[in-house]
Amino acid sequence: MKKRLLYLILPVITFILEILPYGAVCIFSTSPTDKIKETFSYFDLTPFGYANFSPFLTALTTCVILIMLLIYLFVDKAFIIKTIKILLCVGVILSLCPLLYGISFFSVVGALIVISMLAELLLFHFTTKELILKEKLRLSNNNLTFFLFLFFSKSPHMFILGFALHI
Repeated sequence: MKKRLLYLILPVITFILEILPYGAVCIFSTSPTDKIKETFSYFDLTPFGYANFSPFLTALTTCVILIMLLIYLFVDKAFIIKTIKILLCVGVILSLCPLLYGISFFSVVGALIVISMLAELLLFHFTTKELILKEKLRLSNNNLTFFLFLFFSKSPHMFILGFALHI
C-alpha cells in the first residue's frame, strides 16, 4: 500500500500544474499586426470554446488517472494497471496536441505537464511489469489446468461442451 501511494505523487503534481492559470495558451488578434497572448487553466473552458480542445481533455484524463490510481491502491488487478497505462499514453498525446497549432501555443507549464505525465508513465511501466507477468502466468496456469481436466474427462461430450464454454 505504501509503495502504491508513491504512484499518486506525479499525477497530483500534474493536477496542480493544470489548475494553475498558466498552462493553456490562446492567442487573440486585435488587428492584423497586433496579437495578445493569454494563458488559462487547463480546466478553463475558454480555450475549449476557441477550438483548443486538448488542455481540457488532458485535465479530464488526469482526473480519471487519479481515480484509477485510487482504485489501484485497494484492488490489485492487472486490467487496472493496463487501463492506467493506456490513460497515461492518451494524456501524454493530448498534452502535446497544442504543438499542432505552433510552439507559441505551448507554455512552460504545459511542458512540465508533459514531462510529469511521461515520467509517471515510465515509472508505472517499469515498476508494474512484474505484476503483469505474474498475472499472465497465473491465467496461463488456470487455462492449462482447465484444458487438462477437459482432456482427461471420460465423456467426449463433456470435453466439447467445456471447450465451447471456455471460448
